[in-house]
Amino acid sequence: MSSLQSLQVLLVDDNQHMRAITSAVLQSAGVRKVREAADGAAALQMLREHAVDLAIVDFNMFPLDGVEFTRLVRNSPDSTNPYLPIIMMTGHSEKSRVYEARDAGVTEFVVKPITAKAILDRIQAVIFHPRPFVKTEGYFGPDRRRTTASNYRGPLRRASDQARDESRDGSSAA
Repeated sequence: MSSLQSLQVLLVDDNQHMRAITSAVLQSAGVRKVREAADGAAALQMLREHAVDLAIVDFNMFPLDGVEFTRLVRNSPDSTNPYLPIIMMTGHSEKSRVYEARDAGVTEFVVKPITAKAILDRIQAVIFHPRPFVKTEGYFGPDRRRTTASNYRGPLRRASDQARDESRDGSSAA
């Protein structure tokens, strides 16, 4: 994947061994610029100092974990790139943790132990199939809807849904 050689990745994990493994996976895929941080606070400082195309962050870190890091990247007034693709890695894949990461604005999620395929699939997803961003009163981040069900009959609350809602009303009147 030589197309990844210009990608600048910020890798954030409090475990040095996990950073080494993930960095090796990235480098074997052609990524040449990997910056590392041991926690979310150090990662935020790196974002202020360096341009980054993608962040891969651990869920559980101290003093600033991956979820809070994501919230700050997405919502802080001094965020350098609120649209930064963020891939969350964790050994804890309970549904509540996945939802917490998703609701913070994480772009993709991968469970440890990681595999090269899992990491590269998530990177390809954020690069080649980016989801549009949504801003509501309580959320800013990638659209949490992965698909649009043609048979969905619930409320359509977004302004972008208006056209779809009107076409649905028109088709049911016929």
